[in-house]
Amino acid sequence: MAPSRLLGHFRFTPILNMQHTGEGADGGHTTEIMRLMESLSAAYTPRHYVIADTDRMSEEKIVTFESSKPQSHSDLQFTISRIPRSREVHQSWTSSVVSTLTALSYSLPLVFRLRPDMVLCNGPGTCVPLCVAGLLLGILGMKKVQIVYVESICRVQTLSLTGRILYPVSDYFFVQWSSLRDKYPKAVFLGRLV
Repeated sequence: MAPSRLLGHFRFTPILNMQHTGEGADGGHTTEIMRLMESLSAAYTPRHYVIADTDRMSEEKIVTFESSKPQSHSDLQFTISRIPRSREVHQSWTSSVVSTLTALSYSLPLVFRLRPDMVLCNGPGTCVPLCVAGLLLGILGMKKVQIVYVESICRVQTLSLTGRILYPVSDYFFVQWSSLRDKYPKAVFLGRLV
């Protein structure tokens, strides 16, 4: 079953980010979610992309992807917003608390303004604060936001830190290896998604 069939038709905010920054970074998370986006129908509009403020490559990939769509599908159907990362690679856990709270302070007004039906994310440094903001909309009775998490294809035996955080609160939790489905019963395994 395709992810678009399972999830229904929502206006949604996919969370795009790169795992690493700087020269030689491959943008693996961005590439994965862009491949997922290719399989979703045009009914998933408008699309609100949220990327890390230090991420320069993802914006180019988003614009290229959106401009490759037929004009009627992409014309004014997407936005790109930036927020601080929750955690940089190799950042200490202590300083991660402060940076995550900072990212949350940017995420709350953004998500409250956009009021997405769904947050679709795949594990980069901006993911958790946006999901928390989406969950808060529901807790306050303002709007139920579906949290959809897609674990990276690279995670074969264990979940990523973001996956471990979001597993209990996500509405849909996709894994791309049956070994993870076996360990995490809530996980949905549809084979390779990206």
